[in-house]
Amino acid sequence: MQYKFHLNNLAVAPRKVRAVADLVKKMPVKDAENQLKFLDKRAALPVLKLLKSAAASAVHNFNLSADNLFISNIFVDGGPMLKRFRPRAFGRAAAIQKKTSHLTLILEEKTPTARKMKTKTKTKVAVKEIQGGGEKPAAPKYETPKEIKPARKLGGFTRRIFRRKAIG
Repeated sequence: MQYKFHLNNLAVAPRKVRAVADLVKKMPVKDAENQLKFLDKRAALPVLKLLKSAAASAVHNFNLSADNLFISNIFVDGGPMLKRFRPRAFGRAAAIQKKTSHLTLILEEKTPTARKMKTKTKTKVAVKEIQGGGEKPAAPKYETPKEIKPARKLGGFTRRIFRRKAIG
């Protein structure tokens, strides 16, 4: 069975990450870790962290053995590009695209084993009853609307001073 793991928005260009990812494709997890530890490329560390995290998740969540896992596939897609500008001559600006990457790592077992999922057991929490002075009076579900007062009419003097239309 295949197990997918993702790393999104890595701030390294996809072309540079692909060079690292292609080295470890189809390798066992332990060999790939050793390969990435000693690889002198900037993209090697994030790929190594993804690989370690994926192996730990597979062991913890799916009860798999780390020695039985290998990298079935790893592929790198382009992420969103950040647009930046660099000043140039004569008041112009040149656009710069800071590229990002999305990694998808697919782990698989060398020899398939019967998979047992861990089940969470729910513990029942004892509820204590509070002994008080009695029950609260039942409040109505909906409040009755308050009386609406009619709008106050302006007096004679105020009506003469503040009119809607100018007297012409």
